Amino acid sequence: MSFIEARPTRVPQQELVDAALSLRPLLRKNMPEADAQRRIPESTIKALHDAGLWKAQTPRRFGGHEVPLATKMEISAALGMGCGSTSWVFFIITICAWLASLHTDRAQRDIWGENPDARVCGVLPPWATTKKVTGGYEVTGKWAFSSGCYHADWAVLGIPLVDAQGNKFDDGLALIPMKDIAIEDTWHMAGMRATGSNTLVVGQAFIPEYRVLRMSHAIEGNYNTEHRHEVCYQTSLFPQLAIELAGPQLGLGRAALEYVTEKAGVRGVTYTKYEKQSQSVLHQAGIAEAAMMIDGAGLHTQRAVSDIWGAAERGEKLNYLSRARVRADTGWSVRLVQQAFDKLLTLHGTSAFATSNPLQQWWRDSQVAGRHAVADSLMSLEIYGGGLLGAEPISPLV
Repeated sequence: MSFIEARPTRVPQQELVDAALSLRPLLRKNMPEADAQRRIPESTIKALHDAGLWKAQTPRRFGGHEVPLATKMEISAALGMGCGSTSWVFFIITICAWLASLHTDRAQRDIWGENPDARVCGVLPPWATTKKVTGGYEVTGKWAFSSGCYHADWAVLGIPLVDAQGNKFDDGLALIPMKDIAIEDTWHMAGMRATGSNTLVVGQAFIPEYRVLRMSHAIEGNYNTEHRHEVCYQTSLFPQLAIELAGPQLGLGRAALEYVTEKAGVRGVTYTKYEKQSQSVLHQAGIAEAAMMIDGAGLHTQRAVSDIWGAAERGEKLNYLSRARVRADTGWSVRLVQQAFDKLLTLHGTSAFATSNPLQQWWRDSQVAGRHAVADSLMSLEIYGGGLLGAEPISPLV
């Protein structure tokens, strides 16, 4: 194990993190195919299944692992050291299992009662038209950017909630089986290509009331699950959704740092006397600076995870300012990793952009993933700064 691989903090259920690290050779081997085919290869999907990783955030009641947030983050980072898209799809499918676990026990049994291996994808914005009918809602809509949809059995989708007169009173998260959903191939991107983040299309589907979670309630931590003793499903909604975005980024940054560090011992510095980059004081300082950036991203992530999980263990709800700081920690972590990438690619040299070099793919994946709206460091800072100054919130989704 290299010094970079040894970086993850030891966490509960460490064996799952170790299993994720052990998949690095397979993920690295499959990474070019995944990028070219714009979806995760089935051999990768099966390997994560065999390792039990898809069940990371599934309740133990259905044979899942119900991992603490710190463990989930380290699994995501470990997978990201092999393939960014695989890490992202893992993060999305398992966080959507977490979202499903906030619903009623009856809704959860619909998903995992007969199929404990069921996987869930999802899109949160309410891009739909809803009609209130007896016992639930009729829904029609299109939801873009559904990562991992090729590998899912269910979807959790944002819908507007309306009364019998058609007046909207809230947004909701609805659970819909993939048999009622078509996939429209719309994901053609420069990075994170293999996430298959295509558009989900529902012509018309009936959603029973018990499979809908009101968003305004969820934001305040008032979930539908009857299993209040399960700490995993009592954490704050948007802080958890936000910080998990940093997991794949940490893995991508660690992989790039490891690669550039190792190559510095054999690559020279063109047009200088240095036969090895590692002999150059400027390269030494540059590597150290990149390492500090990636470590800094990890430290901000750890602080947010500690805040989120600690509050849930104590049976407390995070106040607005604490939630806003998690949002800032998320954006800042992603920014630090992206800044580290800029430095590492410059240190490595032009060959970093060769199609045969994994650096360019890790870089593309980091750049695209880092543009996720919730990972936007500028808006995250505005949200947190506004909270510090007592300004009116600019978004309810904190």
